[in-house]
Parts: sequence; C-alpha cells; structure tokens
Amino acid sequence: MDPERISKDITEMAKNDKYSILLPTYNEVENLPLIIWLIVKYMDKAGVNYEIIVIDDGSPDGTLDMAKQLQTLYGTDKIVLRPREKKLGLGTAYMHGIKHATGNFIILMDADLSHHPKFIPKMIELQRYLNLDIVTGTRYALGGGVYGWDFKRKLISRTANYIAQILLTPGASDLTGSFRLYKKPVLEKLIKSCVSTGYVFQMEMIVRARQFNFTIGEVGISFVDRVYGESKLDNSEIFKYVKGLLYLFATT
Repeated sequence: MDPERISKDITEMAKNDKYSILLPTYNEVENLPLIIWLIVKYMDKAGVNYEIIVIDDGSPDGTLDMAKQLQTLYGTDKIVLRPREKKLGLGTAYMHGIKHATGNFIILMDADLSHHPKFIPKMIELQRYLNLDIVTGTRYALGGGVYGWDFKRKLISRTANYIAQILLTPGASDLTGSFRLYKKPVLEKLIKSCVSTGYVFQMEMIVRARQFNFTIGEVGISFVDRVYGESKLDNSEIFKYVKGLLYLFATT
C-alpha cells in the first residue's frame, strides 16, 4: 500500500480523536506545574485535541490549590479538576477520572516527572498506525531505560519484572510501568475486571488485556526518578506485589 495514502488515512481518522490524560496526585505541589507545562508543550506541538484531568486525593501540601492556579492559567477546557477527599487507591482514581473524561483515548501517567510527556506523541503515532488497543511505555526494551535509581531499586524492579515475565508470559516487556495509552472502552473493561490495588494493579491490567486478546504495542521510554517529593514505594508495597503476582499466576 502507498505509505502516503496510509498517512493521510490515519490523519483523517484522527480528526475526531481526543485524549484525556489522567493525573492522579498526592503531594505533588512542586511537580505539578512542570509536568502540566510539559504536557501542554508536547500535545500542542503534536496538534491533537486533549484534556488533563487532575485527580488529587486530599493532598495536605497544597497540590489542589496549585492545580486551581494552573487551571486559571491554561483554561478549564485543558485542565479539569476532579479531586477526592482522601487516598482511595490508584484503580479507583482512574475510574473516577474516566467518569469525567470526554476523550475516546485515555493516557495514564505519573505526575512526579518520572514519565516525560515527549513520549506521548510517539504512543499516539504507534496506536494510530496499527490501530492498537493499548500502547505501553517500556523501560526494558526498545531503547528504554531507568535513571536516578540506586542499585537496590533497579535490582528490585528488574527482578520483579523478570519473575513476572516467567510466571505470567504477558506479551509486554514492562509489566509494572504505569505510562500507557488506552482506547477508552478497553480501559473501562480492564479496570472493572481487575481486583488488585497499588503497584500490582498495573501488572494485572496487562495480564487481563492478554486474556481479552487486546492488542498491545510498546514504545521505549526513559524513566527518571522523582526530583521533588517522596516515593510511594515501601516494604508493604513489595509484599503486596509478591502476593498479587502469586494470585495472578494461580488465577490466569
């Protein structure tokens, strides 16, 4: 087929596309202005229709107040605020955001600057070209990498991902990553089918996607450790990960 014709067809199909970027936040007052500035920069450059939905879970550091200032700066059509009173879990934060999303595509990413928005246009391009159900960012293939972690953190992440690959054979190289693009109906179905919380939730999403025969593509990303704030990963999350991994192995 003619590559130029394919490109025109993809562009024509994309005219009605809108991307809802979900940003769950908790104590991200320093990071939020920069991540939103970067998202706006790269999405505007890509020339796509989008909205950023900030789901703050009762941050005591003033994250919501900062989000309100950013909404004033960028406009209510670009910055949508859907806060909650307290931390209720990542999965429920996504469901809360989806209820208010007006886009037919949903992008999930962290607000702590570990996911650079410059990779979003690459995800969009791959999805459009292959009509994929999911495009996931990978740190462990296609030129991806991890920066800013010490040896222990890298070892934990690599080991966790390696064991998951052996036990679950998910068809994706990075199970625990959370930088992904979904068709909205696909994400809604996956979230309803998942029972995990915390870091295991992201892994289960890909495993369930394989069960439903959804198509998955990957884009290599550079993952950078947060500069401001504290990581939410602790020993309890590691225990939950192992428990969740064994559960998925036994039930899928």
